[in-house]
Amino acid sequence: MSFSAAIARSRVTAQLLAARSARSVAQFQFQTRALSAASSHLPQEVQDQIQHEARLPNADPAADSASAALIGSHTPYMVATYVRPSPVFTKASGSHLWDLENRRYIDFTAGIAVTALGHGDPEFLRILNDQAKSVIHTSNLYHNPWTGALSRSLVEKTLESGAMANASRVFVCNSGSEANEAAIKFARKVGKIVTGTTSAPETCTKFEVVSFGNSFHGRTMGSLSATPNPKYQKPFAPMVPGFKHGMFNDVAALDTLITENTCGVIVEPIQGEGGVNVATPEFLLALRRRCTDVGAVLIYDEIQCGMGRTGKLWAHAHYPKEANPDILTTAKALGNGFPIGATIVTEAVAQKIVTGDHGTTFGGNPLASRLAHYVLGRLSDPKLLAEVEATGMLFRTRLAKLQEKYPDVIKDVRGKGLIIGVQLDRDPTSLVKAARERGLLIITAGTNTVRLVPPLVIEREVAMEGLNIFEEAMGEWLAEERK
Repeated sequence: MSFSAAIARSRVTAQLLAARSARSVAQFQFQTRALSAASSHLPQEVQDQIQHEARLPNADPAADSASAALIGSHTPYMVATYVRPSPVFTKASGSHLWDLENRRYIDFTAGIAVTALGHGDPEFLRILNDQAKSVIHTSNLYHNPWTGALSRSLVEKTLESGAMANASRVFVCNSGSEANEAAIKFARKVGKIVTGTTSAPETCTKFEVVSFGNSFHGRTMGSLSATPNPKYQKPFAPMVPGFKHGMFNDVAALDTLITENTCGVIVEPIQGEGGVNVATPEFLLALRRRCTDVGAVLIYDEIQCGMGRTGKLWAHAHYPKEANPDILTTAKALGNGFPIGATIVTEAVAQKIVTGDHGTTFGGNPLASRLAHYVLGRLSDPKLLAEVEATGMLFRTRLAKLQEKYPDVIKDVRGKGLIIGVQLDRDPTSLVKAARERGLLIITAGTNTVRLVPPLVIEREVAMEGLNIFEEAMGEWLAEERK
């Protein structure tokens, strides 16, 4: 774009902002017509961009915006592991985010199911400041007041919740991948103890780990090996030996899939990244029975579906107690945005892990542990959990009506509480953009699935506003698809 065109565009953009702030429909229409006339001498692509911005409250920042300039100055120095849209978020509060252009968005992503207490929780920020002034990090060579306090609280709150009846001890780390990596290592160690091959590990045959299609357990080599998605695995093949994969919810295949050589089975009670797929009670019960039969460790990965997201502290609490795991992993919402993860184990597993078997430099530092201790207390509150269930019902009721409106497009609405998958008949990438440009942030999962994972404290009126935007965006998206 030439300098003169850029100046002209900035003048037209000022008129655009005035049109957006018009107090009446008539005034808006008049100013929009004036805008069209003022921009008629500009290049066609510039005219198209201006008209696009005129129609949308949160149109993605243009190529000559402050956001684009900032991104352009940073991108050359960043490894290109993500494709990001152009908004640059600079502040947040509750269930809202604001970008560099000071436009507001309703957040139905919660940082991928992380900020369960919303953005800027006052007590979270107070603790963050207070502990940072006290001590942040000492390493695990020394005791501190908060790693043990968090471990105790995780065990006690889990037992109080009616989940994992034999929860006993906790390994605290930095992330979900690390929590799963620890779980996989613990399962391998159990396999050696059970077979009596700790002194000759090369002779151990009980080292296989079973996971399931559409699962996501992380990006470190162990957790990645348990994630049977070619998109993630192919660039880094070969994977760690000893991993087998079955079909999620396929009870009939378990006897041949899980054998005497299996040391561990890892599964998400609700698959998040894979498309919000909910395990059947029959499947988890059969997994538990088969693991017990062959002496394998059953691992529940609740990194995304746990921490109150389903309306219970742990997703597996919705299932019979007979399906309880031996190891339970968590992260994401545990820190409400501050990096932390944890691996909860039974005493039977804990007794097989000795000093030096595993470790972490940063994991369980005083700052992360104190914050997680507070977050856990909030997310295990029965009143908050009841509100999650009620708000989740509001979402599903509204989405069911939308499915009635578009039965050929919306094939299914599934999930529990506030982890919801909207299964579509086509790629929703353009729908995500349509929602974002109207002020709503949503993400995808699996194949043709929109994933809704808002903060667990989202207000009803904000939820309804977001669902209104979602319906509007879907209507416009489908209209564009038909052109």
